[in-house]
Amino acid sequence: MTATRDRATVSPSRPLSATAEKQLPPAWFGRVEAVLYPTLAIVAVGAAWEALAGGGLTGQLPAPSRVFADVQPLVRGFFNNDENDKGVFWQLAASLGRVALGYSLAAVVGVSLGILVGALRPLRLAFDPLFQVLRTIPPLAWLPIALATVSQANPSAIFVIFITAIWPILINTAVGVRQTPQDYRNVAAVLNLSKTAYFFKILLPSAASYIFTGLRIAIGLAWLAIVAAEMLTGGVGIGFFIWDGYNSSRMADILFALVIVGAVGFLLDRLVLWAGRVLVAAE
Repeated sequence: MTATRDRATVSPSRPLSATAEKQLPPAWFGRVEAVLYPTLAIVAVGAAWEALAGGGLTGQLPAPSRVFADVQPLVRGFFNNDENDKGVFWQLAASLGRVALGYSLAAVVGVSLGILVGALRPLRLAFDPLFQVLRTIPPLAWLPIALATVSQANPSAIFVIFITAIWPILINTAVGVRQTPQDYRNVAAVLNLSKTAYFFKILLPSAASYIFTGLRIAIGLAWLAIVAAEMLTGGVGIGFFIWDGYNSSRMADILFALVIVGAVGFLLDRLVLWAGRVLVAAE
C-alpha cells in the first residue's frame, strides 16, 4: 500500500482537460487587469482626496478639481516669454537635457571602469574600498564642491547627475564581469579567442543583464537628483519650477509638477528596461 501511494504521489501531472482550459481567463484579460486596477486605484485616491479637501482636512492642499482648474494654462506649457517665464515643457526639456548629458557620461565612465575593476583583481582590491565610501555620500553634498570648482550652476547640476548615476552602473558592471561563468572562459581558451573577440562574444553578453540593472537604477537616481539640484541652483528646470511654486504659494503648480516628475521618471525607467530587454535578447 505504501509503494502504491508513493507512485501515485510522484506520478506526472495530467494535462488540463478541455473543460478546465475553457475556465481559464483569455490572454487579453491580464492586459485589461494591468490597466483597470491602477485606474481604479487612482480614481479611489482622487475621490478620497476630494472628500477630505471638501471637509477642510487637507490644510493648504487644494482639491483635485481645484488643481485641475488652476493648471489649465500650464497644460499648454509651450510659452517662452523670457528666462523667468517659461512653460512647463521648456522647464522639463531643460531638466531632461541635463539628465541626458550627466547620465550618458556616467554610463560611459561607469561601464568602462566597471569592466576594468571587475576583470583586474589588483584594481578591484585598490579601488573597491574607495568606491564604497564615495557612493554613500549624498548627491547634494557634491553640489557645493562643484559650484566652487566651476562657478556655474548648469555644469554643477550635470556633475551632480554624473556622480549620482555612476556608482550603481560601475558596481553592477564589475559584479557582472566577475560573475562570468568559468565554462565560458574555458570555451574561449579552447577556441583561442583573441581578447577583442572574448570581450564582445563572451564577457559583454555575459555581463549585459547586470549592466542594464545598474543603468536602470541609475536613471531613477539621476532623475531624483536633478530635481533636488535645480531647487538649489535655480534657473530653468522642473526642480526650480517646483521651488518657485512653493515660494509663490502656488500649490496647484507644485502638485501638477509632481505628477509630471513621477510620470517622466516612470517613462525613463521603462525606456531603459525596454532597451535592456531588446539588447540582451539580441545577444
